[in-house]
Amino acid sequence: MATDTKKLVDDLGKMSVLELVELKNQLEEEWGVSAAAPVAVAAPGAAPAAGGDGAAAEEQTSFDVVLTGAGDKKIQVIKVVRAVTGLGLKEAKDLVDGAPNPVKEGVDREEADSIKAQLEEAGGAVEVK
Repeated sequence: MATDTKKLVDDLGKMSVLELVELKNQLEEEWGVSAAAPVAVAAPGAAPAAGGDGAAAEEQTSFDVVLTGAGDKKIQVIKVVRAVTGLGLKEAKDLVDGAPNPVKEGVDREEADSIKAQLEEAGGAVEVK
C-alpha cells in the first residue's frame, strides 16, 4: 500500500497546476465533495458556499475570481495572473489561454475585488462569483 501511495504522490507531483485543478473538479463531481482548502501551491480549491440561493447571496463570504477573457493585452494579464497566484509562466499562460478559468477561489470580498481590479486594469475580462 505504501508504494502505491508513494507512486500516486509522485504522479501528482508531475502534474501541472491546471491539470491538478481539473483533477480536483472531477473528484468533486464524481464523489460529491468539495475541497476545503487551496490545492497545491497556488491552485485554489475552496468551493462556493452551499445553501438556499437567497441566503447564500446575502451571507456569502467566499468568492471566486474567474478570468473570462484576456483581451488585447494578454501578456499584461499573464503577468498579473502570475503575481496574484504565484504560478509559473507556462501555467499562467495556459490559464489565460484557456479562459474562462478560475484565477482564485474561496477568497474574501476585498481580495476578490482587488484581484478583479488588477486584471481589468491589465486588460482582462473578469467575473466575481
